[in-house]
Amino acid sequence: MFDWRDYGNGIVAFDAGYVRPILAAIHLVVEAGRVAVIDTGSNDSLANTMAALAKLNLDSSAVDYVILTHIHLDHAGGAGRMLAVFPNARLVVHPRGGRHMAEPTKLVAGVTAVYGAEYVARVYGEILPIAAERIVEAEDGHVVNLAGRELLCLDTPGHARHHICIVDRKTGGIFTGDMFGLSYRELDVDGRQFIFPTTTPSQFEPEEMRKSIRRLLSFEPHAVYLTHYAQVTEVKRQGEELLRHLDALIALALPEKEAGAERHARIKGAMTRYVLAQIRAHGCTLPEAALLDLWETDLELNAQGLEIWLDTLKS
Repeated sequence: MFDWRDYGNGIVAFDAGYVRPILAAIHLVVEAGRVAVIDTGSNDSLANTMAALAKLNLDSSAVDYVILTHIHLDHAGGAGRMLAVFPNARLVVHPRGGRHMAEPTKLVAGVTAVYGAEYVARVYGEILPIAAERIVEAEDGHVVNLAGRELLCLDTPGHARHHICIVDRKTGGIFTGDMFGLSYRELDVDGRQFIFPTTTPSQFEPEEMRKSIRRLLSFEPHAVYLTHYAQVTEVKRQGEELLRHLDALIALALPEKEAGAERHARIKGAMTRYVLAQIRAHGCTLPEAALLDLWETDLELNAQGLEIWLDTLKS
């Protein structure tokens, strides 16, 4: 059985089946037999989603909403396929993302520019468009009503300008997509969780990220639910850690702004050394090779995002 985490409060997380085990979670909010799916993984994630519904003795007709924290394809790539098989569902997405889910050509082109056509075809397959009349564009403060359970949408830029976080008013938990960073369960030590920002291309904005993290902390959530990966507790402390790591990334990137052809390697190398040192300080004893394997893609994309941000700065 795929990874399954039932938090006993109407929130379930399960493995999206994206790239490797417990890399990306899909969350279900379940209220009175009605379901909101939060983030979708890729097209391949539909099988696990159907299995999750079956485990809850529900079927595709129970899904009222598919909510995207943002439209990066590890979060949104399976949305079109899900809407095709969930007859009652509407898609909830940031206003900047709605048009791209209705007509995904530019979205796919942008992802292809980062990963290459072969990777996109293999990992994501065909990104299916969604009929515009089924798309709800969630402005800041929009409330999704799931059988009386209110899900408050917050505009949270910093990782991407099309990013929302979703406050579950029933539990106080927040679904944070990538705004509250990455926390991989393989790095847990005696129940303590390691967390790290994600600065991926192409809309990373550090000051906006700081503001969004602080806004999430202002709700004083008992838990946040990350796409990468699932429930994180001790939220105030983890928020402080995120801000500390973010400051460190900016500090290591800024001196490399004019480093020319060596810039990417220098930023990625410095970030790799920093991440490994922080993981060791956290107490994780996994072999270095295993850690580098877990973090390989994130280190590469974080470095790319920092470089694109550097290029927006005046000399």
